[in-house]
Amino acid sequence: MITEDKIDVTVLEPRMKHPTIFKKFDELPAGESLVIVNDHDPKPLYYQMVAERGEVFSWDYLESGPEQWQVRIGKNLSSTAPTSVGEVVAADYRAAEVFRKFKIDFCCGGKKSLEEVCKDKGIDVAEVKQELLNLGSSKVSPSANFNEWSATFLADYIVNVHHKYVSTAIPMLLEYTKKVAKVHGAEHEEVIEIAHLFKEAADELISHMGKEENILFPYIRQLDEKAGHEEPKGTCSFGSVQNPIRMMEHEHEVVGNLFKTIRELSNDYTPPAEACATYKVSYLKLKEFEEDLHQHIHLENNILFPKGIELESHQVGK
Repeated sequence: MITEDKIDVTVLEPRMKHPTIFKKFDELPAGESLVIVNDHDPKPLYYQMVAERGEVFSWDYLESGPEQWQVRIGKNLSSTAPTSVGEVVAADYRAAEVFRKFKIDFCCGGKKSLEEVCKDKGIDVAEVKQELLNLGSSKVSPSANFNEWSATFLADYIVNVHHKYVSTAIPMLLEYTKKVAKVHGAEHEEVIEIAHLFKEAADELISHMGKEENILFPYIRQLDEKAGHEEPKGTCSFGSVQNPIRMMEHEHEVVGNLFKTIRELSNDYTPPAEACATYKVSYLKLKEFEEDLHQHIHLENNILFPKGIELESHQVGK
């Protein structure tokens, strides 16, 4: 018989309450639970757990005041845990930093399992998993929990943050890469290829963002607006939201592969010792651009697009 832990939060120092509960929860085997006892509704704890652990727990009120509250917090079975690297980052965005450290692609390659990716790259999967587990003891700002945002808010965020960044950075990088290729191409032939590849990626992204802003995102916003209302679904010329999503994911992969080649040609954006200021800034900006691109694609592939598909599946007439 499993003995359920019970934590009387009222006897703990205020600064120790949440850390104690988090520690106990992290130590729970999947499928088991603990009960907390408090003298007020512990709803703030719920929101903190959603922000810091994601949707990996259940929350059931056993007693709801007025003098005492008891809540059972259960750890979901492992079958409900994220199965792909993209889902891992969607559940806890801090995992992105771990994956960047090990050069694991969680955006374009986000549909692969962690085990599969580590095997392909010759990485010790146990080491990666340990670093992911270590995230449990670190603090995180709940304001960056993109998974909690509505599809409309997330689409607006992507346009106003990532699309705006891409639109601003492209002209500068086109100028820098072209100049570096012209001045240094004779001694470093790779910069000529890098300039061509970035131009190709820039053209692809400009067209891509236009399709998202004018076709896909407006339809997702429309689905979000109609969510929960008993009215027919909106009409669209592409049949289902999954059709443009498949196209967008393919274009993400194209641009991701272009930047993978740029990164390899530039030796992970490492300029030669004799590089001039423009050469160095060019590589720094390319690295910054790719890092933004990873987050940009992750938000779409792993969070916004699944939200759009789910919203459409619930519409009347589907």
